[in-house]
Amino acid sequence: MTTYGAITSTNDDVSASDGFGIDAEWDGIPPANTLSPPHTAYSRSRGEYGSNAFRSPNGTDPTQPTLHESLADRRRDTVQRCTDAAKSAGKRLLFGMTTSLALQSVPIPDDCDLDTAQLHTVSSSGDRRTRLADPSITAHIWQPLVQYPDANVRINQHVYALDLFHTWAQLAHHLTMESLIVLGDAIITAIIRQPKLAQGRDAETIRRELMGFADALPRFRGKRNCQTASLLIRAGVDSPTETRERLSLLKHGLPEMVLNHVVSGSTFRSGAAMTLDMAWPEYRVAVEYDGDHHRTNKAQWRRDQEKRDRLRSRGWLIFIATGATLADAGARAELAFHVARALMTRGAEFPFRVLEAPIESVAREARKRAKRQ
Repeated sequence: MTTYGAITSTNDDVSASDGFGIDAEWDGIPPANTLSPPHTAYSRSRGEYGSNAFRSPNGTDPTQPTLHESLADRRRDTVQRCTDAAKSAGKRLLFGMTTSLALQSVPIPDDCDLDTAQLHTVSSSGDRRTRLADPSITAHIWQPLVQYPDANVRINQHVYALDLFHTWAQLAHHLTMESLIVLGDAIITAIIRQPKLAQGRDAETIRRELMGFADALPRFRGKRNCQTASLLIRAGVDSPTETRERLSLLKHGLPEMVLNHVVSGSTFRSGAAMTLDMAWPEYRVAVEYDGDHHRTNKAQWRRDQEKRDRLRSRGWLIFIATGATLADAGARAELAFHVARALMTRGAEFPFRVLEAPIESVAREARKRAKRQ
């Protein structure tokens, strides 16, 4: 099990030592306790950063922020609120649940049954729980902290966040199975993009550690869901919507794809390698997910066209997925059919399903494949 810092537990489950774990003021984002809360177009109500499945900008207006920008804005806002709460309480506070995701730049699932307008603190037991008079703060108990007292990340001198592996497990019974998988993908991406969290590990190493993480924890509510979800979590996913598209294709019976496939011998004019979001390299078939910024950002659009024109001239069949192709079961099935037909035309053999299978069935299939390998 990998933890993020060695922090000695105190009576509020946060270190009083000089180590303070990892300083997570990363990515050039100024610490929020030096800022006023940013002015954004988003409120703190449910629906903040709303999109198909995770809270991210809807992208219909090209002036809206990108996912990365909105996550940075929300992080600043959340750090400010958490800092104010800790100062008011007169002690350092450890935050978990969706607050931990916001503090560590991870998109929050829309279907989470928690109130994301609340700040969520966490302690290892009832007698260590910090009860505050502020009605906007909800206190939770996460018993694995007894065995893992160092499972936290230092945001600033007042604020700590439960590490992302523990946060994923803690949220397991608040999410659908599919969202738990999507969140796992998003956590790997968030960790790999923040060197102080990655600690030199590559994305696949982080994925393998997350796969075994739930098994290593003592019994907790949602453990079985985590074990099932881990079978379908993958590294190399750029956005939650890409994970949704990947899972939809798998539910229709398509074979596992390579994520962020680097196409050998194909580069942009700049010399940068060309990659494909989801690919079956053996058959030269790929699916690219285009968010709205792929249409509204001219530089991105030109880059997409250069890549796709060049790869199609070399025999690749490239399908474009958008928000519309995920809108309902019929749209998802239509895209899956076209991709499946292309794969079968080029020699792939697999049982295509007209209707989506339950995600649990897809996980069982993944478990069987893993045992055969």
